[in-house]
Amino acid sequence: MNILVTGGAGYVGSHVVEELLKTGKHRVVIFDNLQKGHPEAVLGGEFVQGDLADKDFLDGIFEKHAIEAVVHLAADSLVGESVEQPDKYFHNNLVNGLNLLNAMVRHDARYIVFSSTAAVYGEPIRTPIDEDHPHVPTNPYGESKLFFEKIMARYDHAYGLRHISLRYFNAAGASPSGVIGEDHRPESHLIPIILQVALGQREHVTIFGTDYDTPDGTCVRDYVHVTDLALAHLLALDALADGEASTAYNLGNGEGFSVREVIDMVEKVVARPLPWVEGARRAGDPAVLVASSQRIMEELGWQPKYHDLETIVQTAWDWHKQHPQGFDK
Repeated sequence: MNILVTGGAGYVGSHVVEELLKTGKHRVVIFDNLQKGHPEAVLGGEFVQGDLADKDFLDGIFEKHAIEAVVHLAADSLVGESVEQPDKYFHNNLVNGLNLLNAMVRHDARYIVFSSTAAVYGEPIRTPIDEDHPHVPTNPYGESKLFFEKIMARYDHAYGLRHISLRYFNAAGASPSGVIGEDHRPESHLIPIILQVALGQREHVTIFGTDYDTPDGTCVRDYVHVTDLALAHLLALDALADGEASTAYNLGNGEGFSVREVIDMVEKVVARPLPWVEGARRAGDPAVLVASSQRIMEELGWQPKYHDLETIVQTAWDWHKQHPQGFDK
């Protein structure tokens, strides 16, 4: 199958590409504007630098490579920034996303796997969160992802463009191959931030809020290994190719770990204590976000291979030790 992976030079995207290439049965075209991605993270396939805003360029890619399916990961994804710059998020995540969908329709690419987010749910009213939980996003990032899911549903009805949305909880870790990992600039994810402290690149970890209604007072999150996320995309592609209907799935481990528990685990992996300080709560941070991924397990047979927190942290540490400056030489 000829597959276009948008955002394929980014964190999750590069791991999706790695797993697609391992199958040996797909021709993979990686499309990325490199605003946040890294060309060094692309391990094979054909890389094309471009932007979804360029409709003519997109048409050329679809025509040249006879694209049959799309894995769409290109997006802006910082919650705080989305509150300050909603125009950027609605334009990049929706308007440019529409350019992609319209190119798919014009060139008869029949299905798309979409990188969505737990942010579509907003403040949880119950945990674990299943796919039927109310969708009440509390920021423009979550709104943009939910709106795009709704747009895809309309395109399915009008044009037969089938889709599977994968709602990530907290992606973490690095490829067990040790070749690719997490390199955001600026870094906003907890585990790499703690590892930067271990590498001497930050003075301390800040815990934002220690008075939540949780066992140790800090926020609880569901961490899922990035390679397990990547493998879910392959299952979704196969399901669509086999004629399955459009749907959405959560991706998480179904187990939550607090900020303090994550710090403790990193200290265990790096074998030394790390400094941390207490900070004020951040607006919009729910106390607990834990997924129910029962649906994708039952329907697609997804089973996380790297589900324990120590393995997630260890793979991240292995990569960061070898790449202390990220993908920079």
